[in-house]
Amino acid sequence: MANQESTGLSGAFDKKRFLEIFIGAILTIIVWNLPTEVFGIASLTVVQQRIIALFVFATFMWLTEAIPSWATSVVIIVVMLLTVSTSAFGIFQGTDGEYGTLLPYKNIMASFADPVIMLFIGGFILAIAATKSGLDVIVARALLKPFGTRAEMVLLGFILITGFFSMFVSNTATAAMMLTFLTPVFKHLPPEGKGRVALTLSIPLAANLGGMGTPIGTPPNAIALKFLNDPDGLNLGIGFGDWMMFMFPYTVLMLIIAWVILVKFFPFSAKEIKLEIEGHVKPNWRTTVVEVTFLVTVLLWILDKYTGVNANTVALIPFAVFSMTGIISARDLQEINWSVIWMVAGGFALGYGMNASGLADAAIESIPFGEWSPLLIMVASGLICYLLSNFISNTATAALLVPILATVCRGMGDALEPIGGMATVLMGIAIAASTAMCLPISTPPNAIAHSTGLVQQKEMFKAGFTTGVIGLTLGYILLYFVGKMGLL
Repeated sequence: MANQESTGLSGAFDKKRFLEIFIGAILTIIVWNLPTEVFGIASLTVVQQRIIALFVFATFMWLTEAIPSWATSVVIIVVMLLTVSTSAFGIFQGTDGEYGTLLPYKNIMASFADPVIMLFIGGFILAIAATKSGLDVIVARALLKPFGTRAEMVLLGFILITGFFSMFVSNTATAAMMLTFLTPVFKHLPPEGKGRVALTLSIPLAANLGGMGTPIGTPPNAIALKFLNDPDGLNLGIGFGDWMMFMFPYTVLMLIIAWVILVKFFPFSAKEIKLEIEGHVKPNWRTTVVEVTFLVTVLLWILDKYTGVNANTVALIPFAVFSMTGIISARDLQEINWSVIWMVAGGFALGYGMNASGLADAAIESIPFGEWSPLLIMVASGLICYLLSNFISNTATAALLVPILATVCRGMGDALEPIGGMATVLMGIAIAASTAMCLPISTPPNAIAHSTGLVQQKEMFKAGFTTGVIGLTLGYILLYFVGKMGLL
């Protein structure tokens, strides 16, 4: 029998984590067993109450991170299968529908293969292929060259290139890659002055902001888009190109604003920087295949409304091409960030449970959303998302808030027209989640930058808070006018 060391199971007992898991379990059990009348929702079924209890569990676990976020999602899906599906234990199914409508177990399992999940996998595959072929180094070197040697312009180059990569590649992977390119640059900077801080902070700020430019740039975007386009929900039919039409210019504007803020807060003492990006990659047939496939994929994403092929389907094209040509191997698939995919799938499963069980409709009928101020809903949801996302995963925050707000939006209908419509609220969540970057724990790129030891927490807060508040404000103004002009 293997000992604990060899299996990697050794470790001290974590009392705090155990207590958090225990409290979360107790809260869930209490909500699970409360009298249905307590919830104030007419004709609430037992199945619907169980989904409310699971939502409480998800909220508590994602807030405390007593267990990893992806693990919380796995637990949610498994418990849904065992207690509210057509494949649940007999004791939970009841007889003759006495507990309410059970959910088809295949539909719950389908959360793992939702079309949006395919969009993510396609993005990950593109990133892996770009790194493996050396295309990322070639592109970074080529794109940064035009910015010259003036310190402020080199900083702008790093911001724009990082932002560009983050639109199509995981912001965490982008931040890790771009920070490695800074090492030779630092050799040409004096130890005094704030230039090193500005350059180091430019990477997480640009990685966080850049993700807003495309639906695949960051998980909250994809989560919002799924609910906006759900045929059984809002059914707005927003395509990849539609998203980029107004979010791309906004993202570029925010990247330039971030540059101005960093130059103002952390001025360079050196006026010139010799830019060097290490890594000698010789272009070959693999880089050509990756290059062409990348360009074709992006074009098809942007033109999805004209080609008739949706973005989710297009995302599988690079997977097929790279698999067939041997650029991607079975081992490379291990580099896909599966934890993010499981995390997103859990949020989708919760959203599906709320809709398919009739809980969403029951809540709409019981709560007079139409009487609420649209402006209050927009501002409150944005601020709540911003505050939460500074302390917990922005994906977890979006997974919690978007299904609720989709229900609210559907219930309010035309009442949301004064603020630009339903898309303003849900896309606002994606913006709020991406602009939350005050602390090292706010996003993985922040944590990576802070781990270099070159940035103090107060410096990160100063730049992150200023950029985030401006981004949040401008983002909602943009969505308001886009909605009012009927561009969505």
